[in-house]
Amino acid sequence: MAMFATRLDRARARMEADGVDALLLSVGSDLPYFSGYEAMPLERITMLVVPREGDATLVVPELEIPRVHERPDVFSIQGWGETQDPIAMIAALAGSAAHVAVGDHMWAGFLVDLTQAMPSTTFRRASTITSPIRSVKDAEEVERLRAASAAVDRIAARLQGGDIELVGKTEAEVSAELGRQIVDEGHDRVNFAIVAAGENAASPHHHAGDRVIRAGEVVLCDFGGTMVGDDGIGYCSDITRCVWTDGNPDRELLEAYAILHEAQAAGVKSATVGTPAQDVDRITRQKIVDGGYGSHFIHRTGHGIGVEAHEDPYIVEGNTQPLEHGHAFSIEPGIYIPGKWGIRLEDIVVASDSGPDPLNLVDHQLAVLG
Repeated sequence: MAMFATRLDRARARMEADGVDALLLSVGSDLPYFSGYEAMPLERITMLVVPREGDATLVVPELEIPRVHERPDVFSIQGWGETQDPIAMIAALAGSAAHVAVGDHMWAGFLVDLTQAMPSTTFRRASTITSPIRSVKDAEEVERLRAASAAVDRIAARLQGGDIELVGKTEAEVSAELGRQIVDEGHDRVNFAIVAAGENAASPHHHAGDRVIRAGEVVLCDFGGTMVGDDGIGYCSDITRCVWTDGNPDRELLEAYAILHEAQAAGVKSATVGTPAQDVDRITRQKIVDGGYGSHFIHRTGHGIGVEAHEDPYIVEGNTQPLEHGHAFSIEPGIYIPGKWGIRLEDIVVASDSGPDPLNLVDHQLAVLG
């Protein structure tokens, strides 16, 4: 596909600007993004070798070649057998490269072997090349993110409407049900399905367990998956909504949720092209500080999303990068009271020249069931 050749051309332009002679991409999301092939995380190395000048080569175990969708206009294939040395092959393809950028998720063992095979080479992280390219989504990528977001919106609507049974179920049972629905809604894999009831919701990344959900408590659900297209590349969804299981929520929680709702809306509104990412965090956070819960908002406001659930740009203090048209990211403030409850509200948003474009549109209020 022309798309992959174009992406590699953009990578080579950045390599030229940054003085990088070769780009080495192994396991991780960079490889499918630039080649359409996703390597299995095996002890057998797979590597896309991209010289700054010259054609790209995919070095792959011979037994994995049937999984590769051949793209001769993008890369050639060089298989290696069980008794061959793939590190030597990769070093030979990289040639006399003085500066090489390696994929951030490459196994450390592979990198150690490469440093021994290429002792005169300086290695650096490939994200300085790949992340600026991946973080700016084109129109087709935005629509794929929108489709994934619409799918989890439908699940969240069922959750808010009481169509997903909660009371009397364990967190793990509800998590499994969310996972089933993520796949039923067109995702190819489940990335996570956090279900946290009552006091467990005060842990932002709580692992759903055997805690039985009771009437009269808050349940925080944060879930998403990856929806893979015909080109072999998957785009992610991510949403968080909270529900109250039965009866009237206590006043403290209602007041805190109103603050959270206002903060999240302010964060979305502020996510305009040209605004530094840290300013979006500051605007969101200040609403919670003003509401008296500043010390209970214990994480960044958001993370980028695309072929990975978490990628650049990060919406956090210290990130002075201005938002660009096509940046996609979460806005997800939270308030967590240890031993009592936790609440979080999350949408995926795309920065656009016409203003912030929220991809999650399902109701933002605290749903009260029963």
